[in-house]
Parts: sequence; structure tokens; C-alpha cells
Amino acid sequence: MGVHSEKDKSIFRSQYFWLAAAALLAGVDRATKFLVTNNMRLKDKIELIKFGDTEVLNIYYCLNNGAAFSRLSGHRILLIVLTSAIILCLLYLLLSKRVSRPVYLASAGLILGGGVGNLIDRIFNGGLVVDFIDFSLINFPIFNFADICAVCGAGLLLITVASDEIREFVRKKKAGKSKPRDNNDE
Repeated sequence: MGVHSEKDKSIFRSQYFWLAAAALLAGVDRATKFLVTNNMRLKDKIELIKFGDTEVLNIYYCLNNGAAFSRLSGHRILLIVLTSAIILCLLYLLLSKRVSRPVYLASAGLILGGGVGNLIDRIFNGGLVVDFIDFSLINFPIFNFADICAVCGAGLLLITVASDEIREFVRKKKAGKSKPRDNNDE
């Protein structure tokens, strides 16, 4: 029986856990889209949260043929190729075990789950992605569960990389101050 630290036993360090999580997230996305498309007509709206006359959160069934905030609208093949390339890169990073830090694995799993969910729509729904979450309070674009996953994963990655860079900068700065001064510097 080998000796392992608690850190090594963490399920969150497993690439396979995050691959399974990505599959589960893509499945949740598919299930939510199935519920919307099979129980609502296009452009139907269900009010969920409303304060007086102010709508806050609705389910509004619509289709989107672009990417984030309807960018690249009408470029189905480009979006399929781009999304597929990102998915393949993430799969490679996870399966090759080049990524092992839990926060990076979580980011990859979230982005992968969201990317797969929307890619399925693009391929099998004529390039149209089902969107239905309408956060009306701030007039935000309508989105779906896959979008939430991808954005949270990208945000987590961005925050982690930025904080790692800041920590490294501070470490190098402190290391530079602790070096002995050379008499020729004066």
C-alpha cells in the first residue's frame, strides 16, 4: 500500500473527473434546451421574476446564429471549426495530462462542457443555437446554460492566470530586492 498525501487523493486533480463533469454539463445544457424547444414556441416568454412592472428574469425561446453577443452571426462553418478546434485542444490538454492544477482543470471542464453543448446545436440545428435565459433587468443578451459554463470557465481561467502572473511579478520583485548590492552600482 503506497503512501499518498491528501493532496494527491483529491478527485478534483483527476482529468477524468473534469472530462466527466464536462459531459455532465453538456448533458444539462442539452436537457434544458430540450425542455424549452419541446414545451415552448419560438419567441414565447415565461416571466420568472418580476418586481412591479420591471421584468428581471424570463425564459424567452429564441435562436442565435452567432457566437457571444451574436458576434460572427451567419458564419456557421467558421464557428463550428473554431469551436471544434478549441474542444480538441482542451481534450488534448486533459488527456495528455499536461494540465494538472485543479483550477485549470475546472476551467477546462467548464469551457469544454459549454463548447460541446453549443457545438451540438450548431451542427444539428442548422447553425442555430437555442437561447432562453433572458436577464432583462440590465438588458443583457439572451443566453443558455452552455454559455454560462463557457463564460465561467473562461473567467476562472483569466482570473487564475492574472493572479499567477501578479504573484510571480511580486516574487521576482522581492527576490530582486534581496540580492546583495554590487559596489559597482554606486
